[in-house]
Amino acid sequence: MRNIETIHNILVEGVRGFFGRVGARSAVLGLSGGLDSALVAALACEALGAANVAGLLMPSRYSSAHSVDDALALARNLGMATHTVPIEKTFAALRETLVPIFDGRPEDTTEENMQSRIRAVILMAYSNKFGGLVLTTSNKSEVATGYFTLYGDTCGALAPIADIYKTQAYTLARWLNRDREIIPANTIEKVPSAELRPEQTDQDSLPPYEILDAILAAHLDKGLGVEAVVARGHDEATVRHVLQLVASSAFKRLQLPPKVAVPIG
Repeated sequence: MRNIETIHNILVEGVRGFFGRVGARSAVLGLSGGLDSALVAALACEALGAANVAGLLMPSRYSSAHSVDDALALARNLGMATHTVPIEKTFAALRETLVPIFDGRPEDTTEENMQSRIRAVILMAYSNKFGGLVLTTSNKSEVATGYFTLYGDTCGALAPIADIYKTQAYTLARWLNRDREIIPANTIEKVPSAELRPEQTDQDSLPPYEILDAILAAHLDKGLGVEAVVARGHDEATVRHVLQLVASSAFKRLQLPPKVAVPIG
C-alpha cells in the first residue's frame, strides 16, 4: 500500500496534468458537505489554485443543515468561491411531469437518482457558461460497487478520487488536516450519506467501508475470487453480495469519466 503522502501527490499532479493536457484552467464541482466532495475540492484547489475552483451547493428537501454548513466551512478554509442553487423546485416540477407515467407508483431509487441528475444538469450548465471542467467525486468503493447515479454524480470531465477506496479517502482527509483544519471535522466524523431520502446512510446499501474495502482490495487488486476472499476471514454471504455488485455494475463503470490512476504498491 502506498503511503498517503504519495497518494496525495499522485492525485494533485494527476489533476494538474489533466487540465494542462486539455488546455483547461478552471474547475467546478458539487459540494455536498460530505467527505468525497470536500476531498476533491481540496485537491483541485491545490492543483489549480483556489481562485480557479468553484463549488455549487445544490440542497434538496433531504439536505441537512449541517451538510450546507460543512460545505461552506470547507470553502472558507480553502478560499474558493461557492454558489447555492437549490434544486427543490426543479425536483418538484420533474416529479409532477412524471405523474402521468408513474401512475401512483411509490417513490424509490428513481426519485433519488432524479435529484442527482438534476444536479448534473446544473453543473454542466455552469461549465458550459463559464468554461470550467466538472470534477466528479465518486471514490473507488462506490465506483466498484455501482453505488452512484449514472449520468448524475459521475457526470463530468475527470474523476480525481475514483482510484482510492473510501477508507483511503478518510486517511487522506485527516492527513490534509495535519497542520490546520482544511476539511471540517464534522465532514470526517459524521455518518456518510447521499442524502437522497430521509435518514439515508451509505450502510443501508453497503457493508461498513472497512469491511467493503478489504473485500474489494482482495478481489480487485489481488484478483481473488469468492473462496479466496472468504478464506481471509470474511463472511461468505457478504463477499458474494459485494462481488455481485461489482459484476452487475460493470456497464456503469464503462461510461465513467477518466480517473487519476493510483498504481497499486
